[in-house]
Amino acid sequence: MQTEPTLSALNALSPLDGRYASRGDDLRGLLSEAGFMAHRVEVEVAWLIGLAEAGLPELAAFTPAARDRLTSLVTNFSEADAARIKDIEKVTNHDVKAVEYWMKEKVADDAELAQAAEFIHFACTSEDINNTSHALMLTRARDQVIVPRLRRIHASLVQLAHAQAEQPMLSRTHGQPASPTTLGKEMANVAARLARALTAIEAVQPLAKLNGATGNYNAHVSAYPEIDWPAFSARVLQGLGLTQNEHTIQIEPHDWMSALFDAVARANIIVLDLDRDIWGYIALGYFKQRLKEGEVGSSTMPHKVNPIDFENSEGNIGLANAMLRHLADKLPVSRWQRDLTDSTVLRNLGVAFGYCLVAWDACLKGLGKLEVNVAAIDADIDAAWEVLAEPVQTVMRRYGLPQPYEQLKALTRGKGITEDALRSFVAGLDLPADAKARLAAMTPRSYVGLAVSLARAV
Repeated sequence: MQTEPTLSALNALSPLDGRYASRGDDLRGLLSEAGFMAHRVEVEVAWLIGLAEAGLPELAAFTPAARDRLTSLVTNFSEADAARIKDIEKVTNHDVKAVEYWMKEKVADDAELAQAAEFIHFACTSEDINNTSHALMLTRARDQVIVPRLRRIHASLVQLAHAQAEQPMLSRTHGQPASPTTLGKEMANVAARLARALTAIEAVQPLAKLNGATGNYNAHVSAYPEIDWPAFSARVLQGLGLTQNEHTIQIEPHDWMSALFDAVARANIIVLDLDRDIWGYIALGYFKQRLKEGEVGSSTMPHKVNPIDFENSEGNIGLANAMLRHLADKLPVSRWQRDLTDSTVLRNLGVAFGYCLVAWDACLKGLGKLEVNVAAIDADIDAAWEVLAEPVQTVMRRYGLPQPYEQLKALTRGKGITEDALRSFVAGLDLPADAKARLAAMTPRSYVGLAVSLARAV
């Protein structure tokens, strides 16, 4: 087929701009190229206003009207402005210089700001603007999109943990029947893990630098040696809500970014683990999936209701983590004082987090369609009397009966056992009456330890 010259959802190379385009809407204003430009303008404006407040003899403090004009460049930044910057870049072949020229163009008709135009980007290297913009972009993406989305998954798991806290369920260690748990407790396990992962994501401290071409304030000091430039830069960054990295090369070394990407990737692995477990529980019949009118599970097998949401989530987590792990490994590495290998890689922040959103939304959709199949869960556990071999041999150990493990191994290993056979074995044990009665009254459903309280405690 002929490719249309205009990008559309159907001819986009990436499904993030095609099939899954709507999933990334919350990130577009933050991590797209237009979003990057808007953040660059914000940093340039903050630097310029800071310079005007520093008492430089050649740059008077701005009037309120001039400050409002500058801040409006940030608040009113549009896609048309981004397009104009791209047009300028076609000439400059330099994206940050294009932002500088665009700002000069925007204030050219204002006498006060036009007089201050050469202080736009004063003493800055491009990376001063870029690293600070990336810090703002990632901080806002984390706080406004990433953490809230993961908290929705966490909330769904907590709700399921509490609602199903008392539903006994056969565990399957190594895929084999094992000591019973409750459905709620298994959801609580994942919720607890995800809560810790969220804490790690939120604990990462974004860093930025505004210190010149090799991190030494060379140009700054050459023009105004009397100014405490590290303190000045720290104030500008603090005004943007960021913490200064005092020791850098031309680039901020991105160690904090690496920590953030690793933390998100670890959260993703927890979600992936959940996806696979629920996929298995659906296969066992523990969960049914609510049907949607008109949906087709298979093109040839009409009966099928596939666990597609959890499969979609798992697959896209793989893509997301491939990107996040590469970002985490690559970004802290730069030859000598600067190379450009980080620049092209950093343009893929939206891709990495876009696949995260696709995966998380699929998981949330799948969780919302689950219906607990109590009959199937109960039938499975009711047929597994062999799991009570564990409590019987444990109580036998307490009271010093001979070879308790070996006796129960001979009775149960590799074969099913009936309720009558187990009770007959217990009746023949030389145990105190209360211990024997407790064992005799036990069923696979009742042998769940503290699972109920653990599920409710999450």
